[in-house]
Amino acid sequence: MELNGVEIEDTFAEAFPIKIARVLITAASERWVNVAATEATGFGTSVIMCPAEGGIEKFVTGDETPDGRPGAYIQICTFGYKSLEEQLLERIGQCVLTAPTTAVFNGLPDAEKQFDTGFKLKFFADGMESETEVAGRKAYKIPMMEGDFIVEHSIGAVGGVAGGNFFILGDSQMSALTAAEVAVDAIKKIEGSITPFPGGIVASGSKVGANKYKFLKATANEKFCPSIKKEVEGTEIPDDVEAVYEIVINGLNTDVVRDAMQTGIKAAVTIPGIKKITAGNFGGSLGPYKFNLRDLL
Repeated sequence: MELNGVEIEDTFAEAFPIKIARVLITAASERWVNVAATEATGFGTSVIMCPAEGGIEKFVTGDETPDGRPGAYIQICTFGYKSLEEQLLERIGQCVLTAPTTAVFNGLPDAEKQFDTGFKLKFFADGMESETEVAGRKAYKIPMMEGDFIVEHSIGAVGGVAGGNFFILGDSQMSALTAAEVAVDAIKKIEGSITPFPGGIVASGSKVGANKYKFLKATANEKFCPSIKKEVEGTEIPDDVEAVYEIVINGLNTDVVRDAMQTGIKAAVTIPGIKKITAGNFGGSLGPYKFNLRDLL
């Protein structure tokens, strides 16, 4: 199968369950929304080594926030609800509460799972906190040097999907990177999804375990490394490919991940020099979700 002259391999992306909390951060300006959201989702590329995966889902205007100020929805993802609650408390407390003019609201107010993160953060006020209401939402005022920090009582979470992916194979590093960039920009329009790696792009796609260094949980996927394609038996790199980038997608449900993958692939194949689109899987041993590329398209 080809799309815009680009080969779409008959394979599937393998994804796995993850717990996802969704947080709305607002601030006095877009600058401070971006700063707080970026800090709160830092060191959040992969649960291979990071304590959580995280990303900015979307930016919104004051018309879409409880306090009428610009905002951003972020997602924090971990394997269990216990670790997710810990990450929420730490990341909001250390990265958002500390940022100028910010406030925090529940991004999943209707979710069955709710953490009392705001209630716990109020103790930073050392007895000087007070209860308030913002657009009908129960919240707390925490007095600080700049004024009051507002945080909603609860933050909601759901069982989501992590690891949806596709690989972009290009005839040069720049063609592959440009395609990855336009793919990530397109995916940003899919509500409920994030691309947790730096700038949404994975330069270091990995395999589970190791061939040589058995003490490692994950190592370079040598079959997709163009610089050694002549040295690797069973390489997946065609002769005319010089660079590969992977796009990894997390989402609130399978429909979101499917839409994001489809949107990203359609954007990537518009860039000249893209030779092939494929995906990463481990034969079904990693997770229960399988997204067949040809079915998507």
